[in-house]
Amino acid sequence: MKKLFLSIIAVVGLSAYATAQDDASGQTAKGKWVVEANTGFGAGNSANTSFSFSSQDNLTQWAIGGEAGHFIADDLAIKLGLGYFDRDVFGSGFTYKVGAKYYVNSIIPIQVDFTGASIKDADDNPSWVGIQGGYAIFLGDMVSIEPGLRYNLTLDDAIADSVLQINVGFALHF
Repeated sequence: MKKLFLSIIAVVGLSAYATAQDDASGQTAKGKWVVEANTGFGAGNSANTSFSFSSQDNLTQWAIGGEAGHFIADDLAIKLGLGYFDRDVFGSGFTYKVGAKYYVNSIIPIQVDFTGASIKDADDNPSWVGIQGGYAIFLGDMVSIEPGLRYNLTLDDAIADSVLQINVGFALHF
């Protein structure tokens, strides 16, 4: 099942690259850069590189991170992300992300990525394949707000769960 899912992701990513339009301009044009900060809402926030904080039943967890990408074609960016998290129960660690983000019609971002976590003093570290989609609201030439949904499919059933999240992203385009 995981191989089929990863194959579908590869086909979608290659198709998006092949159909990237050469006439796009503006914030998602070839050669531009994007720097993002996201808020992550949902269980399992260690599966991302976002800003989050929660405290319930005397258990606190928080995360901080960000992502950056370069548009290798109009509307298609290759992205990297880094983050740090601390949880009362699971400990602390770093998250990392590598993926691609394609803007359909230059306003509907679809992202596919691999995310991993390196947890302090853990024998095994979880990893996920993430898919997210949303809508980009451009506030001028350099800023966008991107609300969306994200699903993190676990690659390690024994140590992590698959997670559905709601994100609100804030991006700088230059």
